[in-house]
Amino acid sequence: MSLGLQDWKPGLAALVMPPMPFIVLVLLGAAQMRRRRLLGWLLVLAGCSGLWFMGTEAMAVLLERTVVKPPPVLDRGQVAALKRQPATAIVVLGGGRTPLALEYGVSGLKPRTAERLRYGIWLARQTGLPLAVSGGRSDHDAYASEAEIAARVAEKEYGFKLRWEERQARDTWENATRSVSMLRQDGIQHIVLVTQGYHMPRALLHFQSAVVATGGGMRITAAPMDMTPDDALQFRDWLPSLRGYEKTRLNLHEWLGRLAGA
Repeated sequence: MSLGLQDWKPGLAALVMPPMPFIVLVLLGAAQMRRRRLLGWLLVLAGCSGLWFMGTEAMAVLLERTVVKPPPVLDRGQVAALKRQPATAIVVLGGGRTPLALEYGVSGLKPRTAERLRYGIWLARQTGLPLAVSGGRSDHDAYASEAEIAARVAEKEYGFKLRWEERQARDTWENATRSVSMLRQDGIQHIVLVTQGYHMPRALLHFQSAVVATGGGMRITAAPMDMTPDDALQFRDWLPSLRGYEKTRLNLHEWLGRLAGA
């Protein structure tokens, strides 16, 4: 952020995230085949192995448990303890939108955002707490923000009305700073934060920093979702799949984001 590289984040992420590093290893290995055959084969083998394992759900689970380390989900007792707590709000973080869903003729939510919204509404109904959604839009389009879309989906598909819509945030850092500022103005002192488990550690860091920067005195409770059960890994989990590849990339993205302070 301080270097003004915010608009470069998608491109930079594509260069350091799989499969790019492993493709580079394969190409380097191929280039070494004539002069250093052994080194060339080792590089090709390393690249191919990386492409294989980074596409497995087993690798995604290992990254989640050893590197990302999300907090546990709220259990029934914790959810019950939240019921109608004073000065408390549930905050759902946006995770992407579709500027124009052709089949509906309007903007829509990407699956991750839709899942977060669904869980946030469920929590709100279980606890009686008001609900906020934080999510903006790109500077380069005129379609509805994530928060506006979420408000429409919540009302028309779930029969639920949001209390707050934070429509400006473009990333997790802005989700935190803008949401904390907005809710402080309404006297909120406790935020129940909803996002996927892999995203929660970084989201918590930003929200806690935003609280400190605005004077402290506000509590943050993590309400992660879409967590991997503690089942033993099976043989099929070591086979590459589209789901495994996506989950691995998401966990790596969060880990690299934390390292970069993004």
